[in-house]
Amino acid sequence: MTEQELAEACARAMYARDLASQSLGIELVRVAPGSASLTMEITDTMVNGHRICHGGYIFLLADTAFAFACNTYNLVTVAQSAAVEFIAPVYRGDRLVAIASELTRFGRNGLYDITIEREGETIAIFHGRSRSLGQPVLEEE
Repeated sequence: MTEQELAEACARAMYARDLASQSLGIELVRVAPGSASLTMEITDTMVNGHRICHGGYIFLLADTAFAFACNTYNLVTVAQSAAVEFIAPVYRGDRLVAIASELTRFGRNGLYDITIEREGETIAIFHGRSRSLGQPVLEEE
């Protein structure tokens, strides 16, 4: 199996078990070793009292892209820490794209940047630090 095939197999397995992403309509667009792109449309139930998208949903989309990117090596990897910078408001009906990129991996740790865009405009930037648990993502048959 190539590195790309492994990344795709890990993404399929993770998405099949990820009921949160499925229920929110998050779609996996692309995955490669150390990277992933996902989309999500902002629905009525994601809008807060200011009529803008609740920041938690933007964080969730970025965190999901982070998870898919750092689990492409068939090692269960979780967030050790994360932070988000909100740049522009998001509205009902907006389609967001989260693009995750691996900066580095060292030992059981990794650093990732995730850019969240709306029609090519950056609306948020997420920084994540991962920690591998040393278990396989893919279940053995």
